This record gives sequence, structure tokens and C-alpha cells, in this order.
Amino acid sequence: MSAVLLLLRALRAARSRPRAGPSARGLRTAAPRRAFAKELFLGTLRKEEVFPYPEISNEELAEINQFVGPVEKFFNEEVDSKKIDQDAKIPPETLQGLKDLGLFGMQIPEEYGGLGLSNTMYARLGEITSLDGSIAVTLAAHQAIGLKGILIAGTEEQKAKYLPRLASGEHIAAFCLTEPGSGSDAASIQTRATLSEDGKHFLLNGSKVWISNGGLASIFTVFARTEVVDKDGQVKDKITAFIVERDFGGVTHGKPEDKLGIRGSNTCEVHFENTKVPIENVIGEVGGGFKVAMNILNSGRFSMGSASAGMIKKLIELTSEYACTRKQFNKKLSQFGLIQEKFCLMAVKAYVMESMAYLTAGMMDRPGFPDCSVEAAMVKVFSSEGAWACVSEALQILGGLGYMKDYPYERYLRDTRILLIFEGTNEILRMYIALTGMQHAGKILTDKIKAIKKGNVGVALGEFLTRLQDSLGRKVDLGLAGDHGVVHPSLQENAKKLEENVYYFGTTVRGLLSRFGKTIVEEQLVLKRVADVVINLYAMTAAISRASRSISIGLRNHDHEVLLTNIFCTEAYFKNNYAMAQLEKYADENLDDSIKKAAKQILEKRAYICSHPLDRTF
Repeated sequence: MSAVLLLLRALRAARSRPRAGPSARGLRTAAPRRAFAKELFLGTLRKEEVFPYPEISNEELAEINQFVGPVEKFFNEEVDSKKIDQDAKIPPETLQGLKDLGLFGMQIPEEYGGLGLSNTMYARLGEITSLDGSIAVTLAAHQAIGLKGILIAGTEEQKAKYLPRLASGEHIAAFCLTEPGSGSDAASIQTRATLSEDGKHFLLNGSKVWISNGGLASIFTVFARTEVVDKDGQVKDKITAFIVERDFGGVTHGKPEDKLGIRGSNTCEVHFENTKVPIENVIGEVGGGFKVAMNILNSGRFSMGSASAGMIKKLIELTSEYACTRKQFNKKLSQFGLIQEKFCLMAVKAYVMESMAYLTAGMMDRPGFPDCSVEAAMVKVFSSEGAWACVSEALQILGGLGYMKDYPYERYLRDTRILLIFEGTNEILRMYIALTGMQHAGKILTDKIKAIKKGNVGVALGEFLTRLQDSLGRKVDLGLAGDHGVVHPSLQENAKKLEENVYYFGTTVRGLLSRFGKTIVEEQLVLKRVADVVINLYAMTAAISRASRSISIGLRNHDHEVLLTNIFCTEAYFKNNYAMAQLEKYADENLDDSIKKAAKQILEKRAYICSHPLDRTF
């Protein structure tokens, strides 16, 4: 057992109170909490869910600080990221060091040999592990998705059998969903598991591609099609999740893929040929694998916010040193306005994604089993795109130096690009965010319409008054600002902008549902704008809530937090207004039809079809 793990357990043993973390979650008895993000689609801001900004106890803070030092020391002194990138492999001694620190069992409960970290504490360590993209992906593939199915849907027997060796890193886990013919469309997988005649095991056959840790793993969470007898007696194909051991036999893997970035992480094809999987290794129910897969993916995305922020903060340190010493035209680079703009952008992005990540982690750590899947998806989209933009700006500040392989910056660029693709492409996640929220709003609004039709005068009157106030130009007050508001006076204007955006977003959603009905699922350009607006609303909320807390408790440099929040919220407010204007029927700002027409002409010819400027007809 590692010294860090022993120290952690000593700290916890010294505390008399029960700990509110993953290992204690089975005792949570509070009523389910209503999701914050989904309510935004109704124009409702449930301030009690996000104000005040989440805090951890002093004991938890002391606990996480015991980790941060040794982990930072290890990454600074023992991790050679340049060598890992060049060799396309994490050295065995580095992997062993990660295991000794307990980093393969961060969220596995203590009773199974893990650290039992809360989501908040996991996010904090993610800031450090993200400094090497290959290590970050290896750890995430192991615990954020590889073993997560056992953790959230496994039986007690499965947990006792597999989690201890996964926590120690003796066994490494991998998540096997993607196939040659099914990427984002997970429901189209072809790998099949056939139940044996005696009903004691499944025979697994099929191939999975782009599997992180595929060549290292001893334990695989595998998704396959199985025959399931429906309630009406019909046999149907449904997806089932399995725990598969390499030792079961028939498990092979291809050579490691030669990748653009995260080169040191192991990515390869994994093949299953007549692999015998005991029936007790089904995760959840037979036929319930799609839900298991979605729950696994939904639960881990939030940590990309803290990981991306950790990387950007490091970039700011490195590039600011260069900008403050490099001279051009007898001036330091740091004195030029266009360079200053880039540092401001990086700081704003880092602050907002960090705020979103820790707000979401705090919500996930509360009692009541909150559904934070939409919030986590929003963190992932915002953070991945923000990280990509920031790395690009950092390279621009560094000029030619940033492009050279002797320095780490080009590696950051290559490593960051995958963030927009894996754990759900940002395009798919935008559809998920928008449609999940629209479905929630549609159900509530449909219930209201039914109530009105049944003669519920109160509901009908409420709807009438709402529309009348909107037509007369209402003053929006959602309880954030003012004498009885929850936002610090320094941030009142930002709060008012947020309130206005939220209210009229609800109005916009109502109009879209009325206009498109169920066909809204086909309107991807509309849904993209809906997602972009609600992501900005959640980002504004997180920044305002965090900055309010920082002022109220007197954190150092809280005035800088207010400044960054002002910049972001003002820009987001106007972007939201423009996006909502584009969503109006017959809006001049909306170019969707022209975009579709141009794309159709290109794709019909599968080429750029404009004549060359040197072509002539005379």
C-alpha cells in the first residue's frame, strides 16, 4: 500500500464524523433533486441549486492538499512528457509511480482499496494529471469509463471481485464500445454475445476499434448485442454490458495506433473470438447495456473542465514569461494590445471552465442523486473548445518557437485536438444537450396544455398573464439581483443580463416547440444554437456564483475574478441575444437555408465547385 494512501486513511480515521463521498453514497436518502440545466429551457433559474457556490469542508480541503503535493512533485520530477510523446509509450516505472500514488483508484471506494475521492477532489487531481495528455487519457480510460460500469451498476460480488485489483493498478481497465461501423451511433454495434445452451455463459464475438488501454488492459467493459425476449414474447436484439477478463481466452489486440496526439496512451483494436463470459459477469440487466453505456459516459465528462483549466493555467505561466521578456520594436510583447487580448482570452476561458467544472462536481456530490448529465456535457463542450482555442493562441504568442518540437507547446496542440472528439463528439453532445432540455420543456408545456383543456382556470390564467406581460415588455426578475438577491452587488449587472437571457431563452424554446413540434429532432442547426445559448447560460451562472462567493469570503484577487466574469458575461449576453434572434421565424440573421443549399451542391459533386479565378470564357 502506498504512503499517500496510508496517510489518507490516517487522516480519515482521525475524523469522527462520517465522510460524505463516493464510499458513503449508498447511505444517501434525500429526495431526488430537480436538474438545474433542464429548467433553463423553461426560462426558470433554480438559484438554490447554484447559489451559493459549492464548498468543501476544511477536512476535505486538508485531505486533498495531502494529495496535491506528492502528485505535483511526481509530475514535475518523474514524468518526461517529451520522451513519452516521442516513444509513444508511458515507461513502466512511470506507470508504477502512478499506481503507488493511488491514482488508478481515485474514485473507487475505500472498502475496495481505492481512495474514495469525491467528484470535487477527483477534479482537483485532474488539474495535475492533465499536464501530460497521455497519462491523463490512460487514467481516465481506466477509471472514468473502463471500470465505471462496475462502480455504478455492478453487483456487490462484481465489485468485491474486480475493484481491489483495479484500484491498485494491478489490473488496468478498458471501455469497449466503438466498432468499425459504429462510432457516435452506439446502438448500431454488431459485436454479438450468444447465450450457451446451459445458460451459464455467453460466447462473445466481434471487434472494437480505437480502444484506449486496449493493449494494456486485463479487464474490459464490453458492449454486445444479445437476444432478449420482450414482454409480449417476441425475441429482440438489445445491447448488454459485460465484464470480460483477458484470461477468459479469445481476447487479442492489434498493434498500437500511431496517433496525432496523446501518443503515449495505448490505443488499439481489440478482438473477441468465442470468448466465454460467465452469466454473472453481465453488468446490470441483460438488454440494459445501452443505458449502462450512457450512464458511464455521462458521469465522467465534467472532469474535462478542471483538466483543461489546469493545462491552460500552465500555458499562461509559460507564455507570459516569454511575453514579458521577448522584445520586438523596442517593446516587450506583453505591451502590445493584441498580445494582451490573447492572455485575457486564456484567463477568461480557464476561469469559466474551472467554475463550470467545480459547480458541476459540487452538484454531483450532493445528496439526492442529482441528474447532472446535461451539465456535464456542457462542461465538456465548453472546455474542449476553450482549450483548443487557448492552445492555438499560446502558439501564436510564441511564434516560431511554439512550432518547434524542442518545446512542449506543439505537443499541447496535438494532445488537445482529441478533446473535441472523444467521450462524445461535440456535435453529438450539442444535440444531446438541446434535445434533452427540449424534451423536458415539451413535457411540462404539454401537461399545461392538457390542464387548460380540462378547464384548469388557474393554469390558463397564468399563461394568459405571462403572454400579456411579455407583449407589454416585462421587467425580468428571477431573484438573483436586488436587495433580496443572492448575487454580490459587484455583479448585479451580470446577474440582470443572465436573468434576461434565461427568461427569453424559455420563450424562444416555447416558440420552437410550437413551430416544429416533434420534427425539431431533424433541425440540427436550430438545435446547435439552442445548445450554444444554454451552454453560455450555465457558464454565466457558474462564473457569477463563484465570483460572488470569492468576494463574500474575501479570497485574494477576487477583483480579478469579477473582471473576468464581467468580460465573459457581457460577451455571452450579446452572443445569446444574437443566437435567439436567429432562432426567430423568418429572421434575416438566419442563413440556415443558404448553408444547407451550399452544402448540398458541394456534396453532390463531392468537390469544391467554383470555377478557378484563372478560368475564362472568352
